[in-house]
This record gives sequence, structure tokens and C-alpha cells, in this order.
Amino acid sequence: MARFRFRMQSVLDLKLRLEEQQKNAFAAAKKRLDEETDKLAALYARKEGYEQRGREQRAEALHIQDIIDNENAIIRMKEYIADQIAVIAKCEQQVEAERVKMVEMMKERKTYERLREKAFEQFIEDEKHEEGVINDEHNSYVYGIKE
Repeated sequence: MARFRFRMQSVLDLKLRLEEQQKNAFAAAKKRLDEETDKLAALYARKEGYEQRGREQRAEALHIQDIIDNENAIIRMKEYIADQIAVIAKCEQQVEAERVKMVEMMKERKTYERLREKAFEQFIEDEKHEEGVINDEHNSYVYGIKE
């Protein structure tokens, strides 16, 4: 029996490598998004801490400078949070772009795998046909000589 050789195996191998690279790029983008989301959560927690501290300062004796400093810190935290939300939106767009690329790579790979499967099925059919021809020739020879 002959060996099966897929003519486009090198293309399929390339598609597999490209898909793996795209999966890694998607994972990196997702990781960055997660890190940026964690930073946002930390900023919200820090802002909440400043707000709590401001409430405590107002409950105690009034120290105007401390209250002003606290209000300025809260304002800065709001700015940092707004900036971080913009960064997260950009990261989400990057994750979505990488996901779209990854899906496209997977489709291409699956297309070549289907082509390989069809070529293998055709190979099997050809081998069966060739084996049948050989058996027919062998039987005609064996039974043809005895007659």
C-alpha cells in the first residue's frame, strides 16, 4: 500500500503555526485587559479610601487644609479613573481585534484540514480500487490458467 502524502501539508503546518501565534497574541491582549481592569479596581478602592478619610476628617475637628487636600486627591482619582476607563476601552478593542483574527485563522486551518480529509478519503478509495484491480487480475490469472 502506498503512503498518503497531502500536497498542501506545508501550508497546513504553516496555518497551524500562525493560528498558535494568533492564540498567543489574543492571550497577551486578554492578559493586558485583565491587568488594566485590576488597576481600575485599585483606583476605585483608593478613591473610596480618600472619600472615607474625607468623611472622617469632617466628623472630627475641621482642618481646612486637610479637607482641601483630600478633595484634590479625590478629584485626581476621578481623573485617573477616567483615564483608566479609556485605556480599558482601548484594550477591549484590541482584544476584540485579536479574537477576530484568531477566528479567521481557525477557519483557514479548518478549511485545509477538511481538504486534507477529503484527499485522504480519495486516497483510500483509489487504494481500494487499485487493490480490487490487482485482485481481479490475480484471480483471472490463477483461474484462467486452470481452465
